[in-house]
Amino acid sequence: MGRYDFDTVIGRRSTFASKWDIGENEIAMSMADMEFAAAPEIRQALQKRLDNGIYGYTDVPGVWYEAYQGWWARRHGLQIEKEELIFATGVIPAISTAVRKLTYPAEKVLVLTPIYNIFFNSIVNNGRFPIECRMPVKDGEYNIDWEDLEAKAADPQTSLMLFCNPHNPIGRLWDKETLARIGEICARYHVIVLSDEIHCDVVDPGKKYTPFASASETCARISVTCFAPTKAFNLAGLHTAAVMVKDPFLRHKMWRGLNTDEVAEPGAFAVEGTVAAFTEGEAWLEEMCSYVKENKDRVRQVVAEKIPQVRITPSEGTYLLWMDCSAVTDSEEELGDFIREKTGLVLTKGTLYGKGGEKYLRMNCACPRALLEDGLERFVRGVKLYMG
Repeated sequence: MGRYDFDTVIGRRSTFASKWDIGENEIAMSMADMEFAAAPEIRQALQKRLDNGIYGYTDVPGVWYEAYQGWWARRHGLQIEKEELIFATGVIPAISTAVRKLTYPAEKVLVLTPIYNIFFNSIVNNGRFPIECRMPVKDGEYNIDWEDLEAKAADPQTSLMLFCNPHNPIGRLWDKETLARIGEICARYHVIVLSDEIHCDVVDPGKKYTPFASASETCARISVTCFAPTKAFNLAGLHTAAVMVKDPFLRHKMWRGLNTDEVAEPGAFAVEGTVAAFTEGEAWLEEMCSYVKENKDRVRQVVAEKIPQVRITPSEGTYLLWMDCSAVTDSEEELGDFIREKTGLVLTKGTLYGKGGEKYLRMNCACPRALLEDGLERFVRGVKLYMG
């Protein structure tokens, strides 16, 4: 029995939660936030701030920098200097800033697909063109087509790569050698890498994430990294993140861009939530990752036993499962809609994630066991009904 409660199902329909803006008899295993209450240590810190009663303009204090520095040094072996960190209200605002500040209109931005769908929004909405390097799959495992990656990086119109580490939606933890090779290719063709590492603390017990900037001196020199406590500690609504840039010239561009876009100042609760997470939340995080690993294993077990036509991609990071439904359907759009209509289960459809997402569904397993079992039963029933 753990120290923390991950079993209580908490109703969210009355909180204007985006994920739960669905039908009364539907359940959501879609959007990437958790169904767990934040750690008591974090809630206590926020309550203390709440009790002050005044929620005015807020500075970024020294303890915020120290929280990031201590966490990344202790857990991930990455030494970060204070001046290398910039506050941002979120990873996506920071990515959109990078697209605007580090590229010119009509230039190309490289992505490894399937990949987090909002990357495409940040690229297209800012007048740039996404260039997809589709990752081939062999025996359920995704790899990088290095020849294709180099050819697309070599295009003089390609100026930025948006990278996901760990990779959403497939859950891949990239190793040091892979990261270093990406860095070498991008450096050769003057392509900056923005590494979105928001999922980095949600990893299976015993597994390790490697920061992109730690893979080599080259990776550190050419990259912008986005961190946040929001995925690991379920704090997305606090709008808090950090941008870490080793190179001083690149850092100045990002600092200038974030300030121009007015996304470099914290709200009243952003600092306290972050500091509490990174200084007092470690025990909660460890238990949560173990709980989620058991959830993912349970889904794999039931799917293998009852609907083996669905193949789940091996993963070691994130609380998401990427499910290959190609033996069930030619259209995950049709399958996802059918499952929702017949059972009320809401999943995320793979085509959102670009090339290679066809015929896949994504399931969020960060929820109490009772909710997981409910969703799993609906999924199995829906797939069986669909297959007739």
